Amino acid sequence: MSTLSTVSRTAFTRRRIAVAAAATVFAVTLSACGGSDGGGDESGADKAGKAADAGGDTRVVKTVMGDVEVDGVPKRVVVLDTDALDSAVTLGITPVGATAVADQAPFSTYLPADKLKGIKPVGLIAEPNLEAIAALEPDLILSSKVRDEKNYAALSKIAPTVFSDTTGPTWRENFQLHADALGRKNEAVTVVADYEAHVKRLTEALGGPAKAKETKVGFVRFVEGADTRLYLNDTFVGSLFKDLQVGRPTDQDTTGFSLDVSPEQIDKADADVIFHSTYGDPKKAKETDTVGGPLWKNLTAVKKNMAFKVDDNLWMLGIGYTGASQILDAMEKSFASAAR
Repeated sequence: MSTLSTVSRTAFTRRRIAVAAAATVFAVTLSACGGSDGGGDESGADKAGKAADAGGDTRVVKTVMGDVEVDGVPKRVVVLDTDALDSAVTLGITPVGATAVADQAPFSTYLPADKLKGIKPVGLIAEPNLEAIAALEPDLILSSKVRDEKNYAALSKIAPTVFSDTTGPTWRENFQLHADALGRKNEAVTVVADYEAHVKRLTEALGGPAKAKETKVGFVRFVEGADTRLYLNDTFVGSLFKDLQVGRPTDQDTTGFSLDVSPEQIDKADADVIFHSTYGDPKKAKETDTVGGPLWKNLTAVKKNMAFKVDDNLWMLGIGYTGASQILDAMEKSFASAAR
């Protein structure tokens, strides 16, 4: 199998220079396109989009729970999951309230601190504090059916409530839904274009789609109080690997959320490249003993110095375009360091 450990420093550097130049051209082109309407008449859709983005008339947002009426550009937004928080911040909105993953836990630390300043905690994910939400007088609430279906009726009495169906692998669709609800569909177009350009740059840095496909990339998460998880295709990180067109290890190249294994089964994590993170105490999560054991040290990626420890907060909570872009950055840095 071909991995980046076999790519010479010179070849990798040349690709990075070429990709950087292409990215600059793309950015200039995108800026130029965004600055002109070409002198023609705007379509009805364009006019409607601009009216919504400018805080125009009430519009109907189609959701898994039915149609929801939202006025203009909401100013006081409450988000009840990490993907909605990423969407809001990515689109330039600081929510007035948000749920946390655990009591006293900070909001997603990969997001810019200044964009999180002033957000009030309103309970835990899937356990929101309805009184705290109502006290903030929101004009929009974002969450998902999988998290808050039981609270939908109560939340809808507080403010227009927009639910996606679930989270994780549907993050792109959820972002479009959030953008519609937030009145930021025009900004969303630029966000998506930037991400797609980023994916293309990294795929090229991997040697192009054909080389990328030959490189089997896996993700391992050590979890305190649970078995170690090998993440499958129906996950956020699985969707990123698909975007990059990389190969997947046999035991992870399947539908579903995760394959849970004991330390004695860690050989199932074998891959050309392994990214791994830890939730909780490394010792209690069995990371310390596993990575120090012979089975881990015998994995292909480990033997070739292609196993990289990454930020669990980012890779697990960064379910959105800002998180995805930072993960791509982290992957690129890991690959670059391995090629030196």
